[in-house]
Amino acid sequence: MITGRCLCGEARYRSPGPTLFAIVCHCRDCQRASGSGGVPVMGVSRGPFASEGPIKQVRTRGGSGHPAVRHICAQCGSLLFGTPESAPDLVTIYAGSLDDPTLFVPGEAIFVGQRPPWARLAADLVEHVALPAQTG
Repeated sequence: MITGRCLCGEARYRSPGPTLFAIVCHCRDCQRASGSGGVPVMGVSRGPFASEGPIKQVRTRGGSGHPAVRHICAQCGSLLFGTPESAPDLVTIYAGSLDDPTLFVPGEAIFVGQRPPWARLAADLVEHVALPAQTG
């Protein structure tokens, strides 16, 4: 079970998994939303995902150019998860909100063309200058 919460503990989420992907996104939208050089996120299926507590939606245009919907705690403002309109069956969980942060094991970094020089990670990740092409 994948679980997480906000800083103040009032908002929570859970998913039975599995993790579909784990990446670090360096687009300018994620940088501004997080106040950092990139956001570690993991994807899970939206169907069995559940959340509770005072959660507020914030809508912006994401790094892909598509609408990004971020869900934050309405009390403390912590980033919790996203529901990208371009992928309606997906939830993106912000790794910093996980109860067990060891569940996040990134394999790729995206939008590294927008990454600040000081935000380079020590991890050996496959890097994509922008959003990788969708296959399938």
